[in-house]
Amino acid sequence: MSQRQPADTGIRKLREPVVIEGPLGIIAGGGQIPCIVADSVTARGLAVHIFGIRGEASEDIERFPHTWAKWGELGKLFGTCDKEGCRDLVIVGGVSRPDLANVKFDFGALKHLPFIVSLGMGGDDQVLSSIVGFFESKGYRVHGASDIAPELLAGEGNLSKKVPTADELADIEIAYKVVRELGRLDVGQAAVVAKGYVLAVEAAEGTDSMLDRCAELRRSGRARGRAGVLVKAPKPGQEERIDMPTIGPVTVRKAAEAGLSGIAVAAGRVLMAERDATIDAANQNRLFLLGRNWDD
Repeated sequence: MSQRQPADTGIRKLREPVVIEGPLGIIAGGGQIPCIVADSVTARGLAVHIFGIRGEASEDIERFPHTWAKWGELGKLFGTCDKEGCRDLVIVGGVSRPDLANVKFDFGALKHLPFIVSLGMGGDDQVLSSIVGFFESKGYRVHGASDIAPELLAGEGNLSKKVPTADELADIEIAYKVVRELGRLDVGQAAVVAKGYVLAVEAAEGTDSMLDRCAELRRSGRARGRAGVLVKAPKPGQEERIDMPTIGPVTVRKAAEAGLSGIAVAAGRVLMAERDATIDAANQNRLFLLGRNWDD
């Protein structure tokens, strides 16, 4: 049985936010991270303009200056950036790959059609690196969410009341090896290991759906008892400015529903959406939450 100790808020070695010129443009996919980044920026007295991708971004972006855009409206994006003076960009939030055959492109997008078509091929990291390079070639400065709001990074050490046992630490080591190999193949950023056995690895479905599969294994009797750890870390050499791994309260709740005993993340390389709520969820569900050193 693991011992308990007071929650450690994380040994966070935070860097200073990058300096931006003019309003920060935030290209927003799903989830709360786009608004959390916007809150961090505006709290420092800086301006933002959010470009919400319809069908992906939350309506919560509407409490900030914003523009809604559909997939394919690249010209609208560039035009608004020029109008608002946004030369610094953050691209953040979950998105699904669109079916390009059903996307209507505006004139600005048609000028870059070969590039857009190329996005339908290759693994996630290849595609996301291409997107960063594309915007930089147009004169924009692309930053990661952690560059703008470094306080969102998970720190090193125990972040929850519960701490992992020796057996759970062994499972974490195995899971880290699995994630590292997944990353080299540009496949996923997470794995679940229980008592030395790999229960699941993340692919295109994402972490939450992977945890749903683990919960189904538990319900079917193929995985018994309260055991297993989730590990999440970046792929070796991945473009972290646009695809940094993220966990939040939903991740914790799904890990609990899957019968896992805890979560380990790469310290300083994983974003924690709603940090306090994430730690509270871990404590309420009696899961450990650990930031572990990660070195490519």
